Amino acid sequence: MAQEADRERDAGRGSEALPPAPGPGGRRGLEIDAEMTLAHAHVMIASLYHPGPDRNQFRRDRVYWVDLCLTPRRPNADARFADHWSAARFTKLGSLIALPPRKRIELRSAGGRHVSLLCQVQASEVERWLPDDFEWTERRLEASLNLANDTIKSLMLRLNEELKQPSASSAGLGDAIVAQLAIELARHLAAASAEDDKGGLASWRLRLIDERIADPDAVYPTVTELASLCRLSTRQFSRAFRASRGCGIAEYLAQTRIDAAKRKLYTSAPIAQIAVSLGFASQSSFTAAFRRLTGTTPDQFRKRIAAGRKR
Repeated sequence: MAQEADRERDAGRGSEALPPAPGPGGRRGLEIDAEMTLAHAHVMIASLYHPGPDRNQFRRDRVYWVDLCLTPRRPNADARFADHWSAARFTKLGSLIALPPRKRIELRSAGGRHVSLLCQVQASEVERWLPDDFEWTERRLEASLNLANDTIKSLMLRLNEELKQPSASSAGLGDAIVAQLAIELARHLAAASAEDDKGGLASWRLRLIDERIADPDAVYPTVTELASLCRLSTRQFSRAFRASRGCGIAEYLAQTRIDAAKRKLYTSAPIAQIAVSLGFASQSSFTAAFRRLTGTTPDQFRKRIAAGRKR
């Protein structure tokens, strides 16, 4: 691990240029619920609160800042790479992101509260697994802001469990999880293609996909529908999507559907109704998918929301 002073500088703030911890009454800030220092990473569960719209600059030079939202992200949370993209170009943040080192990032949201698991992995631990000719292309920058990767998510959830229920073996297990996390993150980023002519989807097609998935009034899309929307065969579409986003379309749809489910669980809609609205065959299949990607059931997730509101 870096020197303690460096760790404090790199680890002392949260995923969106976090402000100081909140004072009485829940003012703007960050509250650390649990944390653990490992050989090559610092991990913490953090509650973030901003009473209104906010906009911040973020940069870390020594770590990959991996952030898994345990609750839905705050409304309109998005980001841009300030040294690469125009002032008008922002990309919506996914539930799992990995902010790369040495990049200046501008983050903004409409305010509100969310809880994240933050894992700051030493940059050298990830970059040792990247290919020698690795470059931060447009595709890879975009991919870092929305990691639809079940393996990385599962590893983060394992870290979350160790933080919530620590034991004498937690540090050793945490080190092993971080080592695998670094490898999987490097693989995911390396797999993101550089240009459309290398098999990826054109930007207009990616925009159509995101807009269709985000449509709150339509039944959740299928792979066949999205392929048709992009005017491609299902096989062409699936191959090109993986080249663009670094993950399979089925994996991506599964994750975004669960993100949508989290937002709906903040309402009073019955769980069975939520399952139908998201295209699940039954409430039990919805519960199984939700548990696989979050480590909890929809009912348990809703109870945590209610408990948080009573605090």
